[in-house]
Amino acid sequence: QVQLVESGGGLVQAGGSLRLSCAASGRTSSSNAMGWFRQPPGKEREFVAAVSWSGGSTYYADSVKGRFTISGDNARNTVYLQMNSLKPEDTAVYYCAAARWIAYMTQTPPRTNYWGQGTQVTVSS
Repeated sequence: QVQLVESGGGLVQAGGSLRLSCAASGRTSSSNAMGWFRQPPGKEREFVAAVSWSGGSTYYADSVKGRFTISGDNARNTVYLQMNSLKPEDTAVYYCAAARWIAYMTQTPPRTNYWGQGTQVTVSS
């Protein structure tokens, strides 16, 4: 089992920044990739970004490219999502996820093994 705990959500004005963190514990060796998904109000959960512990490759949703940066600290089993130039449409509950491979993150539906409890991000206009 892997436990994922997110932190860093909150309320920010449009154009502002937030950094989300996700700390993994437990049998983390079973997951070679971690990433972020989000669920806006009244919408389905969608992929945001992912990073591979093997090689450090990253993937981003088109809607966040150039504004969000995902990074990971393998030694601490922690992944971060730096969110800049935030827009009201970025308002959502953000979920951390872990998967066997990074490619699993972008499949529909995603083949993730574990999910965090979610953290709310609200961007005011």
